Amino acid sequence: MKVVLLKDVKGSGKMGDIIEAKDGFARNFLIKNGLAKEADAQAMSEHKNKKEAEAFHRAELLKANKELREKLDGKQVTLQVKGGESGKFFGSVTSREIADKLFELGFNIDKKKIVLKENIKVQGAYPVTIKISPEETAKITVNVIN
Repeated sequence: MKVVLLKDVKGSGKMGDIIEAKDGFARNFLIKNGLAKEADAQAMSEHKNKKEAEAFHRAELLKANKELREKLDGKQVTLQVKGGESGKFFGSVTSREIADKLFELGFNIDKKKIVLKENIKVQGAYPVTIKISPEETAKITVNVIN
């Protein structure tokens, strides 16, 4: 019997999969516990439409991430930080300060997505990586002045 899984079932498949299950297992366990429904024409059509919608949304998200990466790549951000006469700061520049500066420039980037290789404690130019998504990363330069 063909069924469409409504939830992940260990050993059988993931949510949305169409699987072939034995009649007793399908009726007495999967359907009875709300883990699956019989794969009739309507369920197959719904499944196909849902998969197409997911693929479309995933493609749109990838496109938006790529556009954001293209806008951010090579961008220069300047931060002014209070420091001593020797050029050392009274603390360090954090990813939150960089995210706030990017927000002022019109980019809404979460501070957790900003990767600093080292703590920024001295003025200068530092390369910073922004992980937009697992597939897309942007590289910007942060100029820190006193």
